[in-house]
Amino acid sequence: MEETRLLRLLFVTSLLSGCTHQASLKISPHRSQLFVGESVSLRCEEDDSSDGWTVTRNTTEEKVSWCGAGWGRKDGSVCNISYIVTSDSGVYWCESTGGAASSSINITVTGGAVILQSPVLPVMEGDDVTLTCTTKTSNLSAAFYKDGSFIRTEPTGHMTIHHVSRSDEGLYKCNTISDGESPPSWISVTEKPATTTSPSTSPASPSSPSAPSPPPVPVWSMVLAILSSLFSLVPLVLLVLEVRRLTNRKPKGNYLSVSMEMAPPTQAEQGLADEYDDVMAAVTTEHHL
Repeated sequence: MEETRLLRLLFVTSLLSGCTHQASLKISPHRSQLFVGESVSLRCEEDDSSDGWTVTRNTTEEKVSWCGAGWGRKDGSVCNISYIVTSDSGVYWCESTGGAASSSINITVTGGAVILQSPVLPVMEGDDVTLTCTTKTSNLSAAFYKDGSFIRTEPTGHMTIHHVSRSDEGLYKCNTISDGESPPSWISVTEKPATTTSPSTSPASPSSPSAPSPPPVPVWSMVLAILSSLFSLVPLVLLVLEVRRLTNRKPKGNYLSVSMEMAPPTQAEQGLADEYDDVMAAVTTEHHL
């Protein structure tokens, strides 16, 4: 019967899990199972401020109600229960005036002599979880069960589950020979967030400045350079022309005529003469301009 009631409370918890979590609920003592008569403090904690948040609960014996409305004593965002009883078992969460809700916790109050100390909030995959079977006076040798199936017996009353996985979710309880059995508690396991390794980036080295492009050469500088090269050939051209003139002169007086045969100008000489004519024409044109 007690397990059926707990499953109903878990259903309510699953409905609340879809709400926007803007605050978290803290319980002191930090246990989900409590003995009748213990004092409990519940606090709504928010990143910036706790104003506007109220501890709210839903039990099997009453509808949703707020701290101070028939149970607990409200002090801002804190709710204190000085003497807790079995009817206080249920789902507790924080709720704002705007209707936002925090994550919830299940509280089980037992009139028996044994409780199971287990994590109040869901545990992460890969973590180690320790369950403790506790009586009002001490920890005794206890047998541990999951979903009604026997796991093992621990002489010290402590059982550690190493590297929990999603398959470890379920209802856990413990049983002692002398003091009896604890109420069951649901242990939730959340998936471990995937870690993304950002690629290592080396700081970009400053790019070396590119060599400046040479300034454009003015057209007149090119023309003057060409003319200077051509003018250096003028003396040679003049010498060749003078030689040709002297060799072509006719002899005077009664001198015996001498037949002198001149060889035709070579291709190089003819080229120099042509270049000279071109240069003189260019100079003449530049002068008139």
